[in-house]
Amino acid sequence: MAAKPSIPKGTRDFSPVETAKRNYIFNTIRNVYHLYGFQPIETPAMEMLATLMGKYGEEGDKLLFKIQNSGDYFSGLTDEELLSRNAAGLASKFCEKGLRYDLTVPFARYVVMHRDEITFPFKRYQIQPVWRADRPQKGRYREFYQCDADVVGSDSLLNEVELMQIVDTVFRRFGIRVCIKINNRKILTGIAEIIGEADKIVDITVAIDKLDKIGLEHVNAELRGKGIGEEAIARLQPIILLSGSNDEKLDTLRTVLAGSETGLKGVEESAFILHTLAALGLQNELELDLTLARGLNYYTGAIFEVKALDVQMGSITGGGRYDNLTGVFGMPGVSGVGISFGADRIFDVLNTLDLYPKEATNSTQLLFINFGEREAAFSLQVLTQVRAAGIRAELFPDAAKMKKQMSYANAKQIPFVAIVGEDEMNAGKVTLKNMETGDQLLLTPEALIQQFGLNETAGLSH
Repeated sequence: MAAKPSIPKGTRDFSPVETAKRNYIFNTIRNVYHLYGFQPIETPAMEMLATLMGKYGEEGDKLLFKIQNSGDYFSGLTDEELLSRNAAGLASKFCEKGLRYDLTVPFARYVVMHRDEITFPFKRYQIQPVWRADRPQKGRYREFYQCDADVVGSDSLLNEVELMQIVDTVFRRFGIRVCIKINNRKILTGIAEIIGEADKIVDITVAIDKLDKIGLEHVNAELRGKGIGEEAIARLQPIILLSGSNDEKLDTLRTVLAGSETGLKGVEESAFILHTLAALGLQNELELDLTLARGLNYYTGAIFEVKALDVQMGSITGGGRYDNLTGVFGMPGVSGVGISFGADRIFDVLNTLDLYPKEATNSTQLLFINFGEREAAFSLQVLTQVRAAGIRAELFPDAAKMKKQMSYANAKQIPFVAIVGEDEMNAGKVTLKNMETGDQLLLTPEALIQQFGLNETAGLSH
């Protein structure tokens, strides 16, 4: 007996209904991006490992899916190397490519390769899957979609403001209540400076970014494990646990970071973003959160993260300012800022809260029952007119028993069926049956089309 097929852990199949729901997510985000002048691009699923390695920090590099070279990838390896069982070392010998970990680094590579074709500032969006060799858990997958928007070639903080407006607009359209958390890597750098651990900025940010996941005690233990002294850890506590309104936090930070020029610059950048957005009246909550670190190494300024308020879920959107990313590809001095919507987590949130509009599934609206060859030929003529009017319709392909065809309509949640028998053909009409109420109407093809046009106001449809 053949083994039952399976898929890799951390990946998922999506049914027609689920796929329609996901397309609703992508289309909603895409439409908002278009409102703000962003243009789409696409990049390959795999990149050269040299492009990906070293851009996500040590932890991120471990999560890269590597692709072994085709052909005899053992050629060129010595017996000693093969017997060493050094997985990382061997992979570097016979893996030149890897699946992309995010869309930002491929985008930076794209900008450098196509710099002569691009008009700056360049506003692009990209909706494609990414892969991470992570441990699968609730809300975390090995294959998932990101929906990114980035602006490169501009230092203006108005870009950060606009991206937060996009975030607010998207979640308002979804009906999801969120908290938009904002911080600045310059503030974190300033904190590292004033506690006397400026050279440990990466270790500090990676640790405190885990505060809401592992708690303060474990964060402190991780800091100790990175060689950060007890005095520095003690000075860090009141800063990362800072509370109050955004303005109160900013005022405290101006005092605490008075000795750090970099830190103060981060405070003023955050103040501009927060005050500008406050004047624009966002619908969702906006919070300055000093524990937000987003442990990716390439962020240099403002950083963002979005949490759903009504569902226990990790970050569903994130991003930030990166001043140096294209520099590693030989194009220094190009500043960028971007956000990324986690479509798979948004999918789970919308499912949990049952927030999908009924029309999001775009399922069949009308099924023509098939009673035989003559009836099917008549139905096809009407079906052609119906589809031309934009009504999603289908004809059951076989002249099966009525019960089977009705069961098909119910299983696909098709709200209406069209019945065409001898009487209907003689009259040049169709019987329209509402599957929910059982009501029936005898209609000409033109009246049938008009009836669907009245659906929303007449309450005929779902």
